[in-house]
Amino acid sequence: MIGTRKALSAVALTTVLALTAACGGSSTGTSDKAVELRMTVWTADKAQLKLFDSIAAAYRADHPDVAKITFESLPFADYNTTLTTQIAGGNAPDLAWMGDLSRDLIASDALLGLTDTFKATPGWKYDDLLGSATAEYSHDGTLYAYPFSNSPFALYVNTDLLAKAGQKIDPATLTWDKVAAAGAAVHAKTGKAGFVVRDFDYKAWNTLATVWTGWGASAWSADGKTCTFDSPEMQQAFTFLHDAAFKTKAMPGPGTTADFFAGDAAFTVAQVSRASLLTGSFKFGLYPLPAGPKGKYSVLGQAGMGVLASSKHPKQAADFLAYLTDPENAAKLAQYFPPPRKSLLTGDKLAANNKVLKADQLQAAVVDQLPGAVTLPNHTSPAEIAQKGKTALDAMWHADADIPAVLKSVCAAIDPILEK
Repeated sequence: MIGTRKALSAVALTTVLALTAACGGSSTGTSDKAVELRMTVWTADKAQLKLFDSIAAAYRADHPDVAKITFESLPFADYNTTLTTQIAGGNAPDLAWMGDLSRDLIASDALLGLTDTFKATPGWKYDDLLGSATAEYSHDGTLYAYPFSNSPFALYVNTDLLAKAGQKIDPATLTWDKVAAAGAAVHAKTGKAGFVVRDFDYKAWNTLATVWTGWGASAWSADGKTCTFDSPEMQQAFTFLHDAAFKTKAMPGPGTTADFFAGDAAFTVAQVSRASLLTGSFKFGLYPLPAGPKGKYSVLGQAGMGVLASSKHPKQAADFLAYLTDPENAAKLAQYFPPPRKSLLTGDKLAANNKVLKADQLQAAVVDQLPGAVTLPNHTSPAEIAQKGKTALDAMWHADADIPAVLKSVCAAIDPILEK
């Protein structure tokens, strides 16, 4: 058991531990009644869900004791809250996707250890997993979630919009300053947006790490105990963002939405899995993130799949997860989600089942970026940190904002949480 515990929330943590204690981790999952499994996910993409359903159907064909496997789509913006509410209410799914909630789930013993199951599954090839990919979901040598999606954020470019504005970019020398300049020109010429950090929308501030990392900034110290929002590097990064929103109009300001995939923006920062949203209505490019003042860098967005310790059928849930993530099915999932398997991490193999992106694009934007990538900010108590941080950062999104003062207020808000 991990020595220092952090709460999902006081109620959720208490309930999870009570459920875990009641189950004692000893449930065999056997019953005269056919087993039904439920996995919560945050995708609503029909093609992705169809693939998951097809893999589940193939599994059930060989496992008559499992009558049904349901993938429950929850809205991304409310995913963590909904999942923890389900756990606290005794309605936990058997399996779940997880992002920044992973540390709390591991710390509260809410997840089943998977290492033994994976290693005992014939042909699963545990040694094929990339150590840097599994680190976020491991503790004391045990893997608690399979990191099914390991996607460096990339820069999508609407080359049609750039052409209309008389703009060209050179991917080899692309910087954030050049993106901002081209984006401002596109906005001035066409009325469309310049660059958009997808899912930010002036709410999910952690996605801005895809930009500020280029300035050498980070949200907190390496040990996670001290806020560093008030660092000189972070001030420079937020000055860039503030200027883009309020001075040059290179980025849509608060209250304005622009969907790159609908053709409403010249650039967007997003993961490779978002390529499924491209409809062919415009020509596009996909490149690694632009360089910042500190040079080239890469930021990784991860998602894991784990088994809830409170599942009524932990054995079957873990067995299905092993099937879902074996080498054959991992290759199928790779068309949307870059896998953690070394054997699959080449541009050619990622492109084999990808209907939108080419091998050279995947090699440059995914494979070549993985070794040095940093993850999005992840800490225990992510919901509390996110809310406190957002509330403080709201003062940033005004034309006359005092940038250093706002960033100091962020640290004042989240430092007490980090110090726990």
